[in-house]
Amino acid sequence: MSPSEVELTQRLLAGDEVFQYTWLMCGQREDAEEVAQDTLLKVSQNWRQLHDPHRIKPWMFSIARNCCLMKRRKSVFAPIAEVPVDDLPLSTTAPDPETQLLQHEITAELEEALRLIPDTYRAVLLLRDREELSTAETAELLGLSEDATKQRLHRGRAMLRRHFLAQQGA
Repeated sequence: MSPSEVELTQRLLAGDEVFQYTWLMCGQREDAEEVAQDTLLKVSQNWRQLHDPHRIKPWMFSIARNCCLMKRRKSVFAPIAEVPVDDLPLSTTAPDPETQLLQHEITAELEEALRLIPDTYRAVLLLRDREELSTAETAELLGLSEDATKQRLHRGRAMLRRHFLAQQGA
């Protein structure tokens, strides 16, 4: 593995990216924490099943997705309840207070928009745009064709655009 792959693996195993994904998918911090822990446990238990180290990210998100679905079936929380995005880094430098306020407002708008998007589109958006998986990896992970994945990505982005345009007109 290259140094960047080792770093990615360390971050994934530390749970940073997994937790962000589970938080956005589950919508409740308590569920997301439990799902992230379950995911990391399953990864460690099934490590030998990973045949290609270059595929660790899609493999891990596949496990996280399955854990989210299982949790949702059992959860007392509504899946659309809340999708906090406050911890998403928008900048790597320390912004001034005005920029921080603007970032907070953008984050709140994104959170609201993601809450309104159905799970099928939200999952594709998060995996493609946030986690930067390829269309093929996203399709495989979600059990879709690449065409269906592209269609859901397009529709999800369109839903976000409509939401933001409606907010500007309000």
